[in-house]
Amino acid sequence: MAELLTDEQIASALEAVPLWTRDGYLIERAAELATFPQAIAAVDAVAEIAEAADHHPDMDIRWRKVVFRLSTHSAGGLTSKDFDLAAGIDRVLAGM
Repeated sequence: MAELLTDEQIASALEAVPLWTRDGYLIERAAELATFPQAIAAVDAVAEIAEAADHHPDMDIRWRKVVFRLSTHSAGGLTSKDFDLAAGIDRVLAGM
């Protein structure tokens, strides 16, 4: 199981993914895509990388806006897995 990060480690990790914010035991990012189909395509692409990493985000789709939330539930908080997936989500969204 992945180890929980300290508050100091979380603050440092957030510097590498500046579009993400911490909300207690999770990090989140909202993205507004150009169209609803593009938002669905982004979710599909994130689903592929999440499945490959065996680490699955919570995703909320509202028309063109998608909110991604990450936490390592099995560890009870934030781990390096969350920040690795956040970086992957950023790459997906940058390519949209």
